[in-house]
Amino acid sequence: MSEQSIGKNIQEKLSYKKKNVYEEATPARIAEIYEYAKGYMNYLDNSKTEREATEASIAMLCEAGFSEYRFGDKISVGDKKYLNQHGKSLIAFKVGAKDIEKEGLRLIAAHIDSPRIDLKQVPLYEDSGMGFFKTHYYGGVKKYQWTAIPLALHGVMVKADGEVVKVNIGESESDPVFYINDLLPHLAQRQSQEPLGSAISGETLNILIGGLPYADDDVSDKIKLTALSMLNEKYGVTEEDFLSAELSLVPAFKARDIGFDRAFIGSYGHDDRVCAYPALTALLNNADTENTVMVILADKEETGSDGLTGMQSDFLVDVIDEIAKNLCKSSAVVRSRSKCLSADVTAAYDPNFAEVYEKRNSAIISCGTAMCKFTGSRGKSSTSDASAEFVGFVRRLFNENGIIWQTCELGKVDAGGGGTVAKYIAKLNIETVDIGVPVISMHAPYEVVSKADVYSTHEAFSAFVK
Repeated sequence: MSEQSIGKNIQEKLSYKKKNVYEEATPARIAEIYEYAKGYMNYLDNSKTEREATEASIAMLCEAGFSEYRFGDKISVGDKKYLNQHGKSLIAFKVGAKDIEKEGLRLIAAHIDSPRIDLKQVPLYEDSGMGFFKTHYYGGVKKYQWTAIPLALHGVMVKADGEVVKVNIGESESDPVFYINDLLPHLAQRQSQEPLGSAISGETLNILIGGLPYADDDVSDKIKLTALSMLNEKYGVTEEDFLSAELSLVPAFKARDIGFDRAFIGSYGHDDRVCAYPALTALLNNADTENTVMVILADKEETGSDGLTGMQSDFLVDVIDEIAKNLCKSSAVVRSRSKCLSADVTAAYDPNFAEVYEKRNSAIISCGTAMCKFTGSRGKSSTSDASAEFVGFVRRLFNENGIIWQTCELGKVDAGGGGTVAKYIAKLNIETVDIGVPVISMHAPYEVVSKADVYSTHEAFSAFVK
């Protein structure tokens, strides 16, 4: 054996190099990856808000034989249940035969809310021949990205008598869409000199909703009245019903293949439904596991995980307490033996903006699901920072199951950063690490992921729950 081949052999044994899923895959496997993506894209198109994602997820669970759980219900080994948390988040679980005081639970926690434009409670007005909605944006958005694109109106309105009315306008080809005006470049000299973060202010994200005056000379605000009349005719609502409404504007785009080779998916809402869907399919496709498995699809992650349906609520620990109580086990012991994958996206390295990434420790597109040992920002602020032992456990698990995966950080140390729900689960004395899909243009109205990474994440979650 030559000196060079000896060195190459040693290099292969000792060095680490990321693998590209597509390069490692056979044509049959690529076809499997692409087929899985079709189900995910359908899920995206039907899950543009957390309410819709909850409904779509429950439909998948019910089709697989899961039934609704309510606090106080009996729980037994073999049960397949879901808890609907006020229509905006859910917990699905399957109770396995293994002793949960010895083995703990296998949890996967994703979130199903995404950045968007919400309506204010008193939104309707008109000015200069146009009708508008006033808005308050939700989550971390680049405001300029939301102007001059087609938008759809989604959500619910609760009428004075308590009836809940679902609103969905802009998704059907026959529907109108909505719009946020931008300034023409001919008059935008001053605007163009503003930093991106301040060129468009939050109070100018007003939604164009119409321009046809109501045909009656005795009324004022005629364009506004036309809109109200149409809403009343379609949904039976009045302007006062906006006071008890949750209405959002989301991009009126469908999920589409990106590129000549269709290797990528473009869509609104990859963050974080691209992790929620694989979490669900991992649970549904491995229902025969003897582990007790739980999938959490939480709301409000984009605004800090607060509130009744966010991960800082006690609904997760309450469900674990109820499972433990029904199986005559200690909840504290169960949590201490449990393991969790915090299923959230990370930033994919983008060579067009290389200056904010440290490439060695960035997620590379199509190189598999990505583990973030710690998230947060700068000096690891607001992160749980998974232990080396737990990272080692996950590493062995993935390698033994042939999962192509990678580790990453969210950009350069001082470039910014971000958080996930991991720290709220770790607070419950549950070992937790972040695993998720790398995303290009995260938080934009149209994000991009690799089909290979989506499928790798499904495989990783499946290995974890088994």
